[in-house]
Amino acid sequence: MSLSYIILIVLAVIVLWVIFAYNNFVKFIQQTKEAWADIDVQLKRRYDLIPNLIETVKGYASHERETFDAVTNARAEATKIHVDPSKLTPATMQAMAGAEAGLGQALGKLLAVAEAYPDLKANTNFLELQRELSDTENKIQSARRFYNGNARDLKIALQSFPANIIGNMFGFKEEPYFELEEGDVAKEAVKVSF
Repeated sequence: MSLSYIILIVLAVIVLWVIFAYNNFVKFIQQTKEAWADIDVQLKRRYDLIPNLIETVKGYASHERETFDAVTNARAEATKIHVDPSKLTPATMQAMAGAEAGLGQALGKLLAVAEAYPDLKANTNFLELQRELSDTENKIQSARRFYNGNARDLKIALQSFPANIIGNMFGFKEEPYFELEEGDVAKEAVKVSF
């Protein structure tokens, strides 16, 4: 076998490896965007449940206006912050996490108000909303873990040699983790059990 064939084979292997590495990065990016979309879907579901929960509690605790306003305002703030998967940055994620923490605190106060009304705690509509909210909180937590797992895989690929050469050459960037600051209520699902 001549030297030219060996060089040709080595070049073919390198080209195939570059194509494989590039496609792997594209896969990681798309999986991360899909994971972020999952978080977005679950947050929207929670936002849609909150007005129903407020209306149900209002029927029993109409004098708790301040709490209702706090939940409504926190929901409005949280729905204002929509982070496009292609524009994820640590700053946008932190803004979103802050709004979610505020909403979680307000929901906690609303559910604490419900503690004082035994008839409300027995209401089937309230119990169903409570179950759905708890289920949604679990799905949000799961979606966060899924997103962070995909962001981790992308980071590992971008930092591993020799794939990092291809990643840097084609301008692939790491995606930030969806981390919450210490003390943020949103780290834990809103407690909705009575």
